[in-house]
Amino acid sequence: MNMVEIIVAPNAGFCFGVKRAVKLAEESADIAKEGRRVFTLGPIIHNPQEVGRLKSLGVEPLEGERPQEGDAIIIRSHGIPPNKERELKEKGFKVIDATCPYVKAVHEAVCKLSEEGYFIVIVGEKNHPEVIGTLGYLEECKGRGIVVETLDDLKEAFRHERVGVVSQTTQSEKFFKEVVGELALWVKELKVINTICNATSVRQEDVYQIAPQVDVMIVIGGKNSGNTRRLYSIAKSLNENSYHIETADEIVPSWFEGVKRVGITAGASTPSWIIEDVKSKIEEICRGSSCFSS
Repeated sequence: MNMVEIIVAPNAGFCFGVKRAVKLAEESADIAKEGRRVFTLGPIIHNPQEVGRLKSLGVEPLEGERPQEGDAIIIRSHGIPPNKERELKEKGFKVIDATCPYVKAVHEAVCKLSEEGYFIVIVGEKNHPEVIGTLGYLEECKGRGIVVETLDDLKEAFRHERVGVVSQTTQSEKFFKEVVGELALWVKELKVINTICNATSVRQEDVYQIAPQVDVMIVIGGKNSGNTRRLYSIAKSLNENSYHIETADEIVPSWFEGVKRVGITAGASTPSWIIEDVKSKIEEICRGSSCFSS
């Protein structure tokens, strides 16, 4: 009898940008100790449990509260439109910019393409905060463009001879390639700046490698996390026994009955302590005979 083998993806969990944002939030907790309040514009990352931990340090998402002059406002890793940042500074708030540097590279790319006269295609989710911020920079640079969630959204782009393409940093590589391939067939001149973050690419590659080799694939991350949802989508397409959870409490013991190998990965906003909790919970379940294989 051998205990089930648990394979944790080498790139699971926090990416560089999220680590940086969380570190800035932790450091800003000192401001709260001085009696000033510290807010984030929405959840600083798409992970409710980590947001809850930061809240315990005095760093809270801005919801119904009315911040006062001198309070600190943290711009989360997804970034915001430039006019919104100016507005915050004009109101006398201490602005702490935790925008991921890779997201800032998207902002720079749309401005560069706009200055060069390209109609911009942003491959991403229309209502995602990162995309909303990028659209703000497109407007700031007096550019024109659209957000593409499906190939049907490309019709407007086909009316332009010169098209530039960027991507939401957490977008699926597969879909990005489909969009670029379709545009290449229809427009006269195409310029592509691949702004998909490498952290996203390597996490997706981990799933492509691990999911087909295991009996059960666990994907950990916020249900509101776009990059985690894409990891789950890839996993499910490769292994029907794939599950998306936020915490170890969601694990169902029957998932592991008779299995030999379990894969674990996690989105870029998932802290290591949650990954360890999930791994420990599976090990605990597998101390029983249901997870053993002969």
